[in-house]
Amino acid sequence: QVQLVESGGGLVPAGGSLRLSCAASGRAFSSYAMGWFRQAPGKEREFVAAISWNGGKTKYADSVKGRFTISRDNAKNTVYLQMNSLKPEDTAVYYCGTDINRAWSTSRIPVDYDYWGQGTQVTVSS
Repeated sequence: QVQLVESGGGLVPAGGSLRLSCAASGRAFSSYAMGWFRQAPGKEREFVAAISWNGGKTKYADSVKGRFTISRDNAKNTVYLQMNSLKPEDTAVYYCGTDINRAWSTSRIPVDYDYWGQGTQVTVSS
C-alpha cells in the first residue's frame, strides 16, 4: 500500500508560479516511477509529466513543455512539479500517481498508475 499526499496548490494570477509537492509513504518510493496528472471540471484526467525512479527519464505533455518541471527527492520520498508561466487553461485539480511495477516508466496513461493522491486545486486567474 502506498499513500500519496499532494500539496502546494492555490490561486495564482496568469504568468505566476506554483510548486506542487507529492509526499509518499513507504520505503520503496525510490523504486517507483511517478506522474502528475490534472483534471478540469467536465474533462477527463490528462497527463502532465512523469519521472522514472531515479529521475533519469522525464516526459511532459506538449501543453506544459518548457513551463513545468518535474523532479524528485528520494531521500524525502517526495516528487515535485514546478509550474511557471501559468495560464488560465492550467486550472484543474492536480493529482500525483505512482507506477509501482515499472521503475523506468514515464507513462501518459492513467490506468498504468496504481495509487493516487487526493489532489490539490490549482486555479489561475486571467
